[in-house]
Amino acid sequence: MSDATSKAARYRAKRDAGESTGSEPPAETPMVLNAQNQAQFVETVIQLAIRRGEFDNLPGAGKPIEGLGTHHDPDWWIRRKIETESLTGLGPPALMLRVEDEKLDDDLDQLGREEDVRGVVEDFNRRVLDARRQLLGGPPVITQARDVEAEVVRWRQRREAVQAAEADAAESAAPDARRCRRHGLFRRRRCGPVSLAESVTIT
Repeated sequence: MSDATSKAARYRAKRDAGESTGSEPPAETPMVLNAQNQAQFVETVIQLAIRRGEFDNLPGAGKPIEGLGTHHDPDWWIRRKIETESLTGLGPPALMLRVEDEKLDDDLDQLGREEDVRGVVEDFNRRVLDARRQLLGGPPVITQARDVEAEVVRWRQRREAVQAAEADAAESAAPDARRCRRHGLFRRRRCGPVSLAESVTIT
């Protein structure tokens, strides 16, 4: 690219950005974008924007790119839209199953019986197989079916861990409650409100 064309590119970028352009460029060298100078024009605009600080403090600055290094997902933008907007019932089955698979453990943890856990996992597996057999096109189904018995075991383990944590928390709080009852109602401010049953016991 000639010097005249380069100067014209910088002049046009500064003019579009509202910066002072100084002297007018030569009239005989108007800026005409083509395959040769387009890349340099874009680079000039980017550099001017960097100097103005337009790329400072952008969301995600200094953080790793989410999903970088994992398998390539050509439909990542649809999946991201469904997740960020909390959309339900929209999109091809392949994408909906991926979203459901990611939160399936949380959904199972809301259930209280093993029979219900088995039913949900079996229904999920059935829909995965149906999506793989569908002939309407769309993105491929990469979601794997889950082993029902293995999911029941994992659900039971998570449930027992939560119950153990709750029991530990209750046990650690019990001495404080006993100490408050032992010192009478005048400790209400430090120990919190006293229930009717506790007041009867204290008196």
